[in-house]
Amino acid sequence: MAAMTTGNTSRADANRRRILDVALAELLRDPDASMDQIARAAGVVRRTVYGHFPSREALISTLVDDAVAALVDADARARAKVTDPAEAVARSVLAVWDIADRYRLLIALAQRTVTVQGIRERLAPLREGKVQLLQRGLDEGVFHSPLPAPALAYVHEQMLFAVMEAVNDGLLPAQEAGRSATVTVLTAAGVPTAKATALVAEVYRPA
Repeated sequence: MAAMTTGNTSRADANRRRILDVALAELLRDPDASMDQIARAAGVVRRTVYGHFPSREALISTLVDDAVAALVDADARARAKVTDPAEAVARSVLAVWDIADRYRLLIALAQRTVTVQGIRERLAPLREGKVQLLQRGLDEGVFHSPLPAPALAYVHEQMLFAVMEAVNDGLLPAQEAGRSATVTVLTAAGVPTAKATALVAEVYRPA
């Protein structure tokens, strides 16, 4: 009986993961994709989708949570063992952008369904690490800003969202956005533009 239960649980988990993967692809393709469309694309009946997610908002909220977890992991990996604050910020933004770019439309959706405040709350772990990094850079004289580190972290966060929106609106080519966003974030922290541009060129590693 236990084995059967375990098997059923494994199948349910696999179905849930497949629905999430398909939902992400469908929502990136069509931000107005309905639960019916997602169910058809996943090869399941609508009841199965609703069995895992009681509403479209709940499904999107779960996808946002997954995205944030990926962002936090990418940030941590990028900054590991990097001692220079400016290089750490550059590597972090580039790594986060690689993940964030896949979720650009999802983030736009979340701003309407989860609310911007909900996104801010989810990004708290990522922001806390950024505040510590910015404070170290300010203390060491690598960064120069009239803003304290916590406020500067908010500015950086909003700048990344703004660049994502610019890409969504066709104002900036997606292939250039990551480097442009990184240089912009560094200059906002007081790093001279020429130095920021050279640093990004040095650490940028296209996929």
